[in-house]
Amino acid sequence: MDRDDLRTRLEVRDVTLRFGGLTALNEVSFDVKDGEILALIGPNGAGKTALLNSITGYYRPTGEILFDGEKVNGLPPAKIAHRGIARTFQNLALFTGMSTLSNVMSGRHLFFKTGVLSSFVNFGPGHAEEIRQRRVAEEIIDFLEIEPVRHSVVGALPYGMRKRIELGRALAQEPKLLLLDEPMAGMSMDEKEDIARFILDIHEERKIPIILIEHDMGVVMDIASWVVVLDFGIKIFEGRPQDVKRNPEVIKAYLGQE
Repeated sequence: MDRDDLRTRLEVRDVTLRFGGLTALNEVSFDVKDGEILALIGPNGAGKTALLNSITGYYRPTGEILFDGEKVNGLPPAKIAHRGIARTFQNLALFTGMSTLSNVMSGRHLFFKTGVLSSFVNFGPGHAEEIRQRRVAEEIIDFLEIEPVRHSVVGALPYGMRKRIELGRALAQEPKLLLLDEPMAGMSMDEKEDIARFILDIHEERKIPIILIEHDMGVVMDIASWVVVLDFGIKIFEGRPQDVKRNPEVIKAYLGQE
């Protein structure tokens, strides 16, 4: 199917973000289509994470960000999460003193209808709801193959495993759009292959569109269906992965720096 025939989930329109005299994003525009993996690439300082922070409400850019046709920029992060946008972070943001299961369960807070306190009561509607939410969390733990560490304290686990747990917490929010900020950074080759496999499984089995920030061009070529390249906050390329390496601006700004 042609990309133009796919449903548009996210629209970024002329998004500009400034910090004093520094322009982090300059009139950036692109779309994310239903079910695709869009790789957002560029050198360090290009504005990639600033763009994710703008989409999720941590920054307030000018321009428009539309999700399922409704403007979301200007909304607080919690309301954007309720709309169905979930993310992982470049630097791990897990509860290191809690177990794997508890961390994944924390992603279910959007769905607790009886309140967080009542979910700790071992009877009544709060207990029943905790069982329902735990069932979802356990399914995600099985999906990401982290059953052996479900009760382990996260802070004692290897870095690659913690990255997988953070992905699980994001999935627990049942996202309609998933933003992954360098999910493979600092990993061994085997760990990267595992995460790439899970990203493809999310794409193929759960049909969730994904924005992926990634520096490894091999990974981008293998799993992305569309690529947007930023340099100094400006979009310099948008297109198919196989066309990236042939673009002179990309070669100059990004690939030439490797």
